[in-house]
Amino acid sequence: MPVKLEERQAREIPVYLFTGFLGGGKTTFIQDTLNSPEFDADVPTLLLVCEEGEVEYDVTAFASPENVFVEYIEDEENLTRMNLQRIASKYRFDRVLVEYNGMWMLQSLFENMPPNWLIAQEMLFLDATTFLMYNQNMRQLCFDKMQTAELVVFNRCTKGFDKMPFHKEVRVANRRSQILYEYGPYDVEPDDIEDPLPFDKTQSRIEIADEYYAEWYRDINENEDDYEGKVLKLKGRVAMAEDLNVKGRFAFGRHVMTCCVEDIQFAGLMCIYAGADQFKTGDWVEITAKVRIEYEEAYGEKGPVLYAKTVTPCEPADPEVATF
Repeated sequence: MPVKLEERQAREIPVYLFTGFLGGGKTTFIQDTLNSPEFDADVPTLLLVCEEGEVEYDVTAFASPENVFVEYIEDEENLTRMNLQRIASKYRFDRVLVEYNGMWMLQSLFENMPPNWLIAQEMLFLDATTFLMYNQNMRQLCFDKMQTAELVVFNRCTKGFDKMPFHKEVRVANRRSQILYEYGPYDVEPDDIEDPLPFDKTQSRIEIADEYYAEWYRDINENEDDYEGKVLKLKGRVAMAEDLNVKGRFAFGRHVMTCCVEDIQFAGLMCIYAGADQFKTGDWVEITAKVRIEYEEAYGEKGPVLYAKTVTPCEPADPEVATF
């Protein structure tokens, strides 16, 4: 029986998102999950398949096939809010499993999900034998999947292989995701490689080398309380904005490339300095500044603000565009 529009919009529906490329193991994992009665088999489930892989679903093997509704979206142009709402109106379900097409950017899904669909978990499955090649040739697509995944599973691994290239690529995109290496059925190893920062943030004074700006910027935003009261010395550029409307303030930062040239953006923090009007947008400066975590109108929330003791013109950082 079709579900009333009001009911569909009122109920929050958790979405379990499975991403990766062909051969990555998404279908097998979802099949095994739905085969298991332990996955709350009595919960009505919409299985949204956006990619027909090498393995087909065996619905008859599901623990509760009558409670699983399978819908296919074969073309990205059909991944629209209207189409997803049409599918949602056909069934009464309490969760959604999405097998996502690795060649589609995730934004296509995020922008078109019905407003009451909420991502509950995102898992990325990758074939270790092809990942490095995919990452080199389709960097933007790989980065797109890694940057929001809570769990990254590399399957088809071989004992004793070098994990570091895989670990590094995931960590560039996402420092918080869990990483697993799968060698075979029931033979899984968690990633235990430590990621020490290239600077010692336990010190009261911290100097950030040019090549480590991106790591520092990400860390101060993820772990801002660690920097409260610390004095920093580093290079960056001045950005004067008309909407600041207050003298003695400018944005201090650098352009950062996380994935590819198309995603280069200015990554900066608010800087308070009485002599700010001596500089103009684009100037390279070296600052010595104390960090305070406080509400900042430009952020719209609390965050790290740099109170500069010195701001000195300097040569451009090397490299000028920061990368991870």
